Amino acid sequence: MSHIEKAPPPPAGFRILDLFAGPGGLDVAADVLGHRVTGIEWDDDACATREAAGMDTFHGDVRKYSASLFPHAQVLTGGPPCQTFTVAGHGAGRRALDDVLGYIERLHAVVRKDGAGWAEISRTWREITEELGEKAAKAEQIKAEKREVDALRAVERKVIKKSLQEGGRSQERIDRVLKALRASRDLAPEDADLHDLVAQYNSLGVVLESLKAELEKLGDERTGLVLQPLWWVIERCRCPGLKPFEAVILEQVPAVMPVWERYTTVLATLGYRTRTQLMYTEAFGVPQTRKRAVLMARFGETDIPPVAETHERYRPRTLATRTSTGEGTQLWAPETVVDTTPKKAWVSMETALKKARSIAPDLPDRPAFTVISNYGTGGDPGARGERDHDAPSATVTGKVSRNRLVHKDTKEELPEECARFTFAEAGVLQTFPVAYPWSGKDQPQQIGNAVPPLLALHVLRHVLEPELSDEQARARLEQAVADLEAWQPGERVKAREYGEWEGHPLTGK
Repeated sequence: MSHIEKAPPPPAGFRILDLFAGPGGLDVAADVLGHRVTGIEWDDDACATREAAGMDTFHGDVRKYSASLFPHAQVLTGGPPCQTFTVAGHGAGRRALDDVLGYIERLHAVVRKDGAGWAEISRTWREITEELGEKAAKAEQIKAEKREVDALRAVERKVIKKSLQEGGRSQERIDRVLKALRASRDLAPEDADLHDLVAQYNSLGVVLESLKAELEKLGDERTGLVLQPLWWVIERCRCPGLKPFEAVILEQVPAVMPVWERYTTVLATLGYRTRTQLMYTEAFGVPQTRKRAVLMARFGETDIPPVAETHERYRPRTLATRTSTGEGTQLWAPETVVDTTPKKAWVSMETALKKARSIAPDLPDRPAFTVISNYGTGGDPGARGERDHDAPSATVTGKVSRNRLVHKDTKEELPEECARFTFAEAGVLQTFPVAYPWSGKDQPQQIGNAVPPLLALHVLRHVLEPELSDEQARARLEQAVADLEAWQPGERVKAREYGEWEGHPLTGK
């Protein structure tokens, strides 16, 4: 008897509210698990894809909405867009992280304060949002000044170029000087006689650097966005007349893990059991290496163990020693072995795309290929990263359509019609169904920004169905994975705008 035949009946579906929902990575995973999701998304193009996929959506900025508008939502999920938080050094990333952690601590202080009522808690949030709003307004003013200085520098470069040409300088020297100016480098010693000519340009450069420093101090408007999910949880827990979310699931890039860790202290005060986990996507069957920082929480007394990896992690040849060969076997031994539970081999691009072609035969059928990334590697922009067809893809980003596919070993160009991944194929590498109806503009960016549905499926099942036994969980996952691969879009659903509450199941209006 297969796992699918042993699968328990789906539990009563949860009503999920997904902040920063994107094109629907979590939504399609929840759909195959039997849950109902409403997403909030501001990007017009992502909303176009969501509409075509039949995903329930409210269009607009998350900050315009509030938890109290959706009293019937049982689960909160989201992946707030964030700047990179650099934990080392004293740069802008470190300051941004410190700012966010400071704001979280301010919220925690009032939440855990004896006798603090909703008025005091909401006043603290208003003060934080006002501070962030003032910083954002100041940043826009400085950005406008920066644009003016950039324009003046462009004019000065043209003046300098014309002066050099009229002075009979060689083209080689002119190019060298202009290149140094664009890169904000000092002139070469042999061009020292031109210092007076470029003095005005250099003075504008000093102003520009000063403006950049001010912008770094002010931080990024996305600082406020990463605080939104926490505020929505606080609102549901402390605002009179509302009930806490039964579960919370948040994900982002690994640099956001310190934020999730600080979140857990507030969530514990509010009555949640929590778990943070750095998840390797290929270890959950995604044909792509990508790391995500995940926060999971349940209200009440149910503990959350780590999500068990089902597949081996990918070990590049440069990091490990090859031990065996053949599709479907582990190719390289890990540096260290922590979990000895038997796992499936990671899934290669070739395997994922072959399965997709069995569903959509019009997809390209390529010979053995190598993907040459649009990005550099090892700190060298010119050293393009490479992955062969029989390995998982490198992280799928918004530039995935720029990656080149060439013949493996020879590196000769493939025919034009199969020299790039199609949008459907790029989606498959993210584990979207091959039938997913990508719509709107900049579809590669939508695909690259999305949470892989298969990863979301593992996390949703783990957090929302803790009562299942190991055998039942495996059966449930096997059935859900099959359903995800075969998923087809439902009836088109037009996104709602703010204020269009009537008849929506989460608003009760």
